Amino acid sequence: MNSVLIDGESLTTKDVIAVSRNNDPVEIAQKAREKVKKSRRALEEFIKKEKVVYGVTTGFGAFGSVVIPSERIKELQYNLIRSHSAGVGKPLDRDVTRALMLLRANTLAKGNSGIKLVTLETLVQMINKGVHPLIPEKGSVSASGDLAPLSHMTLVMMGEGEAEFEGKVMNGQQAMSKAGITPIKLDFKEGLALNNGTQMVTAIGVLAIHDTERLIKTAEIAASLSLEALSGISDAFDEKIHNVRPHPGQIKTARNIRLLTSGSQIIRSSSDVIKEIRRSKTRHPQDPYSLRCIPQVLGAARDAASYARRIIETEINSATDNPLIFAEDGECLSGGNFHGQPISVVMDLLGIALTTVGNMSERRIARLIDENLSQGLPPFLIHSEVEKGIHSGFMSVQYTAAALASENKTMAHPASVDSIPTSANFEDFVSMGSIAARKATRILVNSEYILAIELLCAAQAVEFRGSEKLGQGTRVAYSLIREKVPMLRKDRVMSKDIEDVGKLIRNGRFVEAVERASIHRQS
Repeated sequence: MNSVLIDGESLTTKDVIAVSRNNDPVEIAQKAREKVKKSRRALEEFIKKEKVVYGVTTGFGAFGSVVIPSERIKELQYNLIRSHSAGVGKPLDRDVTRALMLLRANTLAKGNSGIKLVTLETLVQMINKGVHPLIPEKGSVSASGDLAPLSHMTLVMMGEGEAEFEGKVMNGQQAMSKAGITPIKLDFKEGLALNNGTQMVTAIGVLAIHDTERLIKTAEIAASLSLEALSGISDAFDEKIHNVRPHPGQIKTARNIRLLTSGSQIIRSSSDVIKEIRRSKTRHPQDPYSLRCIPQVLGAARDAASYARRIIETEINSATDNPLIFAEDGECLSGGNFHGQPISVVMDLLGIALTTVGNMSERRIARLIDENLSQGLPPFLIHSEVEKGIHSGFMSVQYTAAALASENKTMAHPASVDSIPTSANFEDFVSMGSIAARKATRILVNSEYILAIELLCAAQAVEFRGSEKLGQGTRVAYSLIREKVPMLRKDRVMSKDIEDVGKLIRNGRFVEAVERASIHRQS
């Protein structure tokens, strides 16, 4: 297992996934150690010269004009952490907590925060030894940073608060003692350096981006299987169409649909359909938008995710506390890098993109089960001519998909356009980024379930077309589903089927297996 080296400059989303979900160890780069020590020395010089430094020799927020006596500036840091530990709700998931801790450590390693090296080393030890602070998920407006979540993290570093260690919840002092870690003693500026930043919203964002990119690939697979199940028309995916409207995501999605359905004996060209129309006049010469516009819709989601990734990757290597120390220039400057608006906006964008992915998937589900729209498939995808009406088949799973899609729509309203002033109107415009990020994650989970339902319906539908006629990529996808869920021949409880396919999506096996087969080479 390789260590992830942090230096404040080069952390990647892949690194964050490795630490947060795979428990890879973390090391501090030597150049980062030197920067941290240099920054601390510079801050100490400011204090010796009795300079007024916000949050160091003054109070915080609306109390920023109050000068603190020198003998009480350390006490100020403890009070900051305790008073701002005001989060509520269930604890963050472990992977989010680990990502948050890593991102905070990387920001501190950048060398602009003025902390002691031992403080950074303590946080890294906690990551490596598995001391996970219990951080309530609600209570941050992501403006003067994620103050409450990061304060709850810092409490455990101080030997207070609560933490999970080796699968058990205990107080912070016990967790640190059992892990063999000495709690920190906060010095001037250190409380502020630890709790002022965007690390909660960014941690959620990194994981959401990773999972969204996998989900979009899953959506392309599901859409391809549905395209075949509904005897769709291939012309809409011709590269010539997409090259004259060259949005990168649209071009990639169209290419992936072509790869997945390559060799299919079920989908047809428009010329084949025209011949059918001349014979029977029962077929429209074009598919509905939920099939024909797959590249345009999923491509837009791809492009949204790509933009969000760029913003997130900038943020994870940024200095986001206040004030910032610039040792080379001998300056300590106050600004607003703690403000979460960049992340808040892209998390809202991600939520909107994921909502459209789920919406379109639900529309294909509805077509698959409707005998009037499914190009000859049995009603609700159940062969029940002998016992018609006795078995409901896939009728009710569409209800679930519709409910999830509707719930997503209610959450897709952007949180980033809202602001409630805080700190006696001193912090008068806030980002609500933590809300945007948590909403995006909930929309993501709902969309995973919707796609699981589409995959179940599409796999059932191709049983009536002949699974041996599937394209190269969709055949692999169909086989993976059938490894988990048998064909529905009579009514059974469907929740387990949905959960089983949902797990296949979430653990990455579904996309990885198709990619390993060198069939679905997605960018």
